[in-house]
Amino acid sequence: MGIDKLQLLLVEDDIDLATAVIDYFELENIQCDHAANGLSGLNLIRANHYDAVILDLNMPKMNGLEVCETLRTQGIDVPILMLTAKDTLDDKLTGFAKGADDYLVKPFAMEELIVRVQVLSRRRSGQVTTLSACGLELDTKQQVICRAGSPLKLSPTGYKILEVLMRASPNSVSRERLMQSVWGDEQPDSNSLKVHMFNLRKVVDGNASDNNENKLIHTLVGRGFVLKNESEA
Repeated sequence: MGIDKLQLLLVEDDIDLATAVIDYFELENIQCDHAANGLSGLNLIRANHYDAVILDLNMPKMNGLEVCETLRTQGIDVPILMLTAKDTLDDKLTGFAKGADDYLVKPFAMEELIVRVQVLSRRRSGQVTTLSACGLELDTKQQVICRAGSPLKLSPTGYKILEVLMRASPNSVSRERLMQSVWGDEQPDSNSLKVHMFNLRKVVDGNASDNNENKLIHTLVGRGFVLKNESEA
């Protein structure tokens, strides 16, 4: 079963460097969007699902530290690799305190950049312990998900599926990506996902109409699944 292409965002105001990085990624079959300033980068991250973000420290409109701190405050746990021309311990400690996951000092080798983002892309950032989406609250430490303040009784697999959907929301998650995220390379037959999705909907949306709440989990034909408010689906 195929795995979706890696989706990255580069937030870098040096256009020559950005072009070189994006061209190199393309050779490695990695999709990379680009933003030339921190504010544009922040808006792209809010609107899209990325496996990792490469974030320059010094940028116009909003610097890398401000972008990083804003994302973590909002519960967005995309892994962040910070690019900097500074190599002092204090600068790195400041970046980590704001929510960065890794550092790379300019100038750098493209091969090292590739390896670092590949490692980061395999996990979500540990800087965020609470996720929020569509009225759902997820505590990653306690592994508890609540809707409207009431805990949801989920199976371990149901928890994993809903966590993937919450992290991607409001963007969709393909069937292949969902199965890879939940089961890795040891994937069950396709009927298993159907059964788990059926049970998950019963728990999350089963009484939505009775409680005047909207349904959150939606199937998109040919695209996978999405966690959205019913009016937005």
